[in-house]
Amino acid sequence: MIEIPESHTLARQLNETVKGKTIETVLAGKSPHKFAFFTGEPECYPPLLEGKRVDGAEALSGWIQLRIGELRLTFNDGTNLRFFEAGEKVSEKHQLYMEFKDGTVLTCSIQMYGGIHLFRERENDNIYYMSAKSAPSPLTEAFDFDHFASLWDAAKETLSAKGLLATEQRIPGLGNGVLQDILFRAGVNPKSKLKDLEDKRRAIFESIRETLAEMTEKGGRDTEKDLRGNPGGYRTILSSKTWKGPCPVCGGVIERKAYLGGNVYYCPNCQPLK
Repeated sequence: MIEIPESHTLARQLNETVKGKTIETVLAGKSPHKFAFFTGEPECYPPLLEGKRVDGAEALSGWIQLRIGELRLTFNDGTNLRFFEAGEKVSEKHQLYMEFKDGTVLTCSIQMYGGIHLFRERENDNIYYMSAKSAPSPLTEAFDFDHFASLWDAAKETLSAKGLLATEQRIPGLGNGVLQDILFRAGVNPKSKLKDLEDKRRAIFESIRETLAEMTEKGGRDTEKDLRGNPGGYRTILSSKTWKGPCPVCGGVIERKAYLGGNVYYCPNCQPLK
């Protein structure tokens, strides 16, 4: 799933590969997918996009946005973006296909569910999109301790650490994936309640900033793919790739539990439940 490190990596790569190029051919909805969500009808995408120039890409929390004249093309959640050089073999299955005048191709396919949205600037009032645009990013100085403390203080004290960080879009782009290493580095169990974590408030804040910065600098997590289909350079500490191994700090057994709509991974020794 696209989270903050991946959106920034993909946006950077899109600026390196498709910025300034003119779109020649567009196919939308070619491979039907029950959980591929489009803004409007897919058949409207080709006439709107063909002949237009890509002005640039940007990361908006967990979203990626292409600026195409007055249009905005965004991707979020479980969308998989891939870039192909001219002449490279392109998968037949995709929900969006864009070929440029130089023969290079950008495709988007949906994994479990995902959104592909095309709209004119200032005409999208989707609450998640607006939050992604306006909320301070943990990669910027605007996400300071006072801002984090305001999120904490506004939450119920019975909310868990995972509940605070990865639900209700309090921090857009911070999801269940990056959550695991953030809490491990802070020594916090994902199920611990805020009322029992006052002494960890600063540690969690610092771990958010430092962990996401490192993940982004290294091109995303090794559990996710970049624009060329390569895994990110950040080696996850706790994830589906690592949880069967010992804790890298104490050597103990890592636990995996279903919690709040996804699996959490933690070391009971390094992250005791309070």
